[in-house]
Amino acid sequence: MKYQDLLFYILYEFTLKISRKDRPLEHHSQLIVHISMKHHFQKIEQKIYSLATLQIAVQDWRAAGQTLVFTNGCFDLLHYGHIYYLAQAADLADHLIIGLNSDVSVSRLKGKHRPIKDQKNRTHILAALAFVDAVILFDTDTPYELIKDLQPDILVKGGDWQPEQIVGSDIVLADGGQVMSLPFIEGYSTTFLENKIKEGIS
Repeated sequence: MKYQDLLFYILYEFTLKISRKDRPLEHHSQLIVHISMKHHFQKIEQKIYSLATLQIAVQDWRAAGQTLVFTNGCFDLLHYGHIYYLAQAADLADHLIIGLNSDVSVSRLKGKHRPIKDQKNRTHILAALAFVDAVILFDTDTPYELIKDLQPDILVKGGDWQPEQIVGSDIVLADGGQVMSLPFIEGYSTTFLENKIKEGIS
């Protein structure tokens, strides 16, 4: 039993014991739902890592013989195309790690008007996806150093990229890993959504 599950069980039993017998059943249910909500949100936050904590997790996964796939991006306005692409990436290995451009990184790359959603929003939205195992922020323009630190088995990028064009491909290929590009779904993009929002406001 995982620590989080054990904690939830203890809190559940404690709630039942301290509740007075004359309290209505609805009171018990409300307390349990409140605890459960905290439990689920805690699971989301536990998937948002620093480099030090992610390296420990990676060591544990590798010790268990599990494989890692890495991808990166800004993921400013998450849409159907993102979900499809990330789900495809997750199918390639046991654990999906997403390197997420921080707010300062996105602004340098996309302009002062971006990101639309700050990094707190973006990290939590990605971590809430069931098939995502880890989300980590990086401040640089590319995740090259992060890829060097994590040494994933598979490196993927959305779009029509040649393997040698993908940042970090030299690191992964030199270690015997795989590098590939996954096609985007046409008609879905953050820029398209951003323009639709602007049109609605004007």
